[in-house]
Amino acid sequence: MADLYVSWAEYHQKIEHLAAKIYQSQWEFNQIICLARGGLRVGDILSRIFHQPMAILATSSYHGAGKQNRSTITFARDLTMTTPNLGSHVLLVDDLVDSGESLKRTLVWLDRNYGFYVDEVRTAVLWYKSCSIVAPNYYVDYLEENPWIHQPFERYETLNPATIPEQGGATSASTDTH
Repeated sequence: MADLYVSWAEYHQKIEHLAAKIYQSQWEFNQIICLARGGLRVGDILSRIFHQPMAILATSSYHGAGKQNRSTITFARDLTMTTPNLGSHVLLVDDLVDSGESLKRTLVWLDRNYGFYVDEVRTAVLWYKSCSIVAPNYYVDYLEENPWIHQPFERYETLNPATIPEQGGATSASTDTH
């Protein structure tokens, strides 16, 4: 399968579709944890839609040119959150599940570090690739052929601040369709 290119409009529509699926399941949760960086935007929007607090777990598992080389996952020391304690019913959010290793290891990390607070964790992603060893509870698209997904914010990986106009004139971000 060819690479999958996603526009900002498509990206936001998928997040709304994910919210609808979670809502239709009638599962009640009281905390969202998003995996940064890919899950930040997804978690932020879901937090606003469901009016639930969001915590952030910074992780890193891709490196190299175009951030397309997978390596061992690295976790932040702790969650960043604005509530005194983590909720008991947690929605763990990321943009996609590729190999599934990151999601699997995150669930272990969460249990080891916060298991005494948590009664249930469910997972939600926009894209679920068939090569994953973990099946998310909620997803928008199941991708049988495991394409590389080019998300709309990818352009910022190579953007140089010296080339951004200081004022006026739209950059290609406002008119970009991919």
